[in-house]
Amino acid sequence: MDEAVPDTLSLEELRRRLVEAEDTLRAIREGDADAVVVRNANEDTVFALSGGQESYRAIMEAMDIGAIALDDQGRVLYANAAFCALIGCAATQLQHLPIFEKLDANSAQVVRETIEQARHGRHQVQFVQSHRGSNRHLMVTAAPLPMAFGTGCALTFSDVTARVEAAALEESERIGEAVIASANEAVVVCDRAGNIIKANAAASALMPGEAIGRHFTDALPLAFAEDGRISTSDGLLDLAAAGSAARGVEAFAFHPDARKDLLVSVAPLRVSGETIGGSVITLVDLSERKAFEKRQTLMMHELDHRVKNTLAMVLSICGRTLAGSDSLEEFRLRFTRRIQALAATHSLLADASWAGIDLAALIETELAPYVSAAGPHLAVSKLERTVAPDVAIAFGLVVHELATNAVKYGALSAENGKVTVSGSTLNGNLYEVVWAESGGPPVTPPIRQGFGQTLITRSLARGEGTGATVDFAPDGVVCRMVLPIEVET
Repeated sequence: MDEAVPDTLSLEELRRRLVEAEDTLRAIREGDADAVVVRNANEDTVFALSGGQESYRAIMEAMDIGAIALDDQGRVLYANAAFCALIGCAATQLQHLPIFEKLDANSAQVVRETIEQARHGRHQVQFVQSHRGSNRHLMVTAAPLPMAFGTGCALTFSDVTARVEAAALEESERIGEAVIASANEAVVVCDRAGNIIKANAAASALMPGEAIGRHFTDALPLAFAEDGRISTSDGLLDLAAAGSAARGVEAFAFHPDARKDLLVSVAPLRVSGETIGGSVITLVDLSERKAFEKRQTLMMHELDHRVKNTLAMVLSICGRTLAGSDSLEEFRLRFTRRIQALAATHSLLADASWAGIDLAALIETELAPYVSAAGPHLAVSKLERTVAPDVAIAFGLVVHELATNAVKYGALSAENGKVTVSGSTLNGNLYEVVWAESGGPPVTPPIRQGFGQTLITRSLARGEGTGATVDFAPDGVVCRMVLPIEVET
């Protein structure tokens, strides 16, 4: 074929060459030509359509990827069987027609853009094609196709759906494994037979030994409440195998270290569509929460007990104070101070979470309204011991009564008066605290025993050897208090 037409050619020669060109295109389309020779001013260019002993057409038909050749108008010159199967159209229905008419709108747009890009060189694009109600992934590659009368385009179409789905499945499995591995809860994945195929670190911590490959019931024997719909581990697996799920079932397992309280959930493992390939079991360790709830319950009971005791003590203080008061004003003053002393002890106990109180801190707190611990009127020594809350409350009230008496009649009423408080261990469980006053007015025993003296002598009685005695010595009051030491420092 001639590439250029000289201006001097006759009309008859032009007609002859047009017929020749049409015959050549027909031969190419119908596969009758083995090669095309294009002549130009410098040299002839041969475009072979056959190679060796196999024809080009036979090779293209044997390919499992779709291949088509288009002219410069986008019309089909050739389409192999794989391409025809890909779009569901016979080869005879494609020839001489624009390829875009046989493609869906999205595919046609992608092919147009790919052909346009291929004008500058080979171009490849992956896209999604809607096919019979589902999507498939295609890879289209376009390259320029030199022809006698212009430049066409050669395209190949590869169905990469399987590869894309395999990559997506691999990525999904990778993400799934990462989620399982990073979950705080224990996650166990079992096959249909109940054998463990995956277990994260939290699950492995619940199961001694290697978990993978063992049956779930052997790796982690569970006990369930008798009134629940699941009573055994096998029942848990059977529920998932039947396609059902369960959430928040309480169970427990005997761990080598201690019993583990668990909240168990199970769901079927769906591997493809509705196919059940096993089960996914999650276990939340409730041991710490259960222990906290038990401690909380005990604390509530203890608080209830303490509140009742405190109210009873307040009522007793109120009644005895009222009985020993000569006027309403005297009652108000004495009652208020005793309640304040009780509140001060409670504040110390609250700060210590009701774990006990150091005796020195308790004495300094109760005496704070009257005398400074750093001043010359108070000396505290050898009181680095801690007593239980109930003993501390009684001890605080006793110290308050002693301090009140000292301020009114004893050492703290005189300029040179002094109170010395010291402690010593009597035996492993008893501790003696001695309150001794000096430098105050001469002391005379009271004519009658008031509420304060009764409180001092009775409040600290906590069993054999405990209690308090008061000696009204002329040089100053001496009170010996023997306390049970239940909390060690």
